[in-house]
Amino acid sequence: MTGADKALETVPARQGRAAYVKTGEAITIINTHGTQVVDTWCFIKDNLAEFMSMEHQRSVSQSMFPVVGAPLYSNHRRPLLTVEEDTSPGRHDTLLAACDVYRYKMLGCTEYHDNCTDNLAAAMQVIGLTVPETPSPLNLWMNIPFTLDGATDFCPPLSKPGDYIRLRAHHDVIVVMSTCPQDMVPINGEDMIVREVQYFVE
Repeated sequence: MTGADKALETVPARQGRAAYVKTGEAITIINTHGTQVVDTWCFIKDNLAEFMSMEHQRSVSQSMFPVVGAPLYSNHRRPLLTVEEDTSPGRHDTLLAACDVYRYKMLGCTEYHDNCTDNLAAAMQVIGLTVPETPSPLNLWMNIPFTLDGATDFCPPLSKPGDYIRLRAHHDVIVVMSTCPQDMVPINGEDMIVREVQYFVE
């Protein structure tokens, strides 16, 4: 299932989109070109102070990676979403914060650079909401290998074109996706080109 028979929505390159997902519905996010990282957040629709939390997720699941059949937990330690299907090798990052203007300044940018923190805020503003903070996202398809001594690296995704992940909602939630604008390290492929992805809710 690649969503070919569904009404697909697009998250344009370097931008963010917010989607309402009702209890029992699922959102399927498609890595259209296979190389795009998607910073992903989930908020309780009627209480934005409760959100998917990678810190709590790692504590409850005792795993660095989300796996099929496992819930994704909130900062109140409640399941918000469950990974129902994942056609990729399953390497998604739960360690790194969303990129922001400060990150790009550290990398040498002297002018404004699109970033996931601003994309989250902008996507929520489109639906009339303001996020109280920027939680650490679930970085779909972001490949950050690490060693036993704690060293990490920035590597291209292991996914292929058309790979998708399906997340089933336990509550009425808002899922926000940002096609990460990182074009200075190869997390979006060796060519470091930022591309669009697609999604649908059913």
